[in-house]
Amino acid sequence: MFNVIYIMWLRQLKKYFRSRARIFSSLGQPLLFLLAFWFGFGPIYSKAGGGNYLDFLAPGIIAMSTLFISVFTGIEVIWDRQFGFLKETLVAPVSRWGIFIGRVLGGATVSLMQGIIVFLITLVVGFRPSNILLLPLAFLFIFLIGFLFTALGTAIASLLEDMHAFPVIINFLVMPLFFLSGALFPISGLPNSIMWLYRLNPLSYGVDGIRAALVSSSHFGIFMDIACLAASIAVVSAIGAYLFSKMES
Repeated sequence: MFNVIYIMWLRQLKKYFRSRARIFSSLGQPLLFLLAFWFGFGPIYSKAGGGNYLDFLAPGIIAMSTLFISVFTGIEVIWDRQFGFLKETLVAPVSRWGIFIGRVLGGATVSLMQGIIVFLITLVVGFRPSNILLLPLAFLFIFLIGFLFTALGTAIASLLEDMHAFPVIINFLVMPLFFLSGALFPISGLPNSIMWLYRLNPLSYGVDGIRAALVSSSHFGIFMDIACLAASIAVVSAIGAYLFSKMES
């Protein structure tokens, strides 16, 4: 099974590096959000006593980039189904669980690379992490976010045959998760109903973990962030693997 996982992981990486247009186009949205929100809300944030808005915003933009590239990796399942590669893979005498994990690991690795690139971009525009020694911890949270939402995207794609339906459903799910994660705005002073949604949102713990590692600011605490992300990954991966195993090629 480990050979299957390795092959699927390697295939995902090859796809990523073969498409230079995909690499550069995927950086457009986080760069736009970073500059637009920084210049638009930075002065207001500072006048309100929040300090440097870039320090607050940069971890959220890194998480956003990781979220979108990982969850949209799932569309490759539909693409492979339409062009026949998935049928060749599924009829092979290998474990579908291994195929699923290999795809998810590949997507999570691509997401990690994307997150690191966006992190480097934030350094160019002026962001500085408070403790360089905690950078590996930030990269761990990026990888966990990538793994979670690659598994989610693959699970959803396993239920669909129409490639055009996938972005619609993903945007319907992902945009509320993103805006309720605390990536762009502070959560202090929010109504209790919104706070409950914030606590139930697994992305909130990823954003909080990256922010804790990069700027030493955490709402939940690092151990709680890791535990909640790990639990979410276990649940989503189990569901995703089941749906993938039942999928018709």
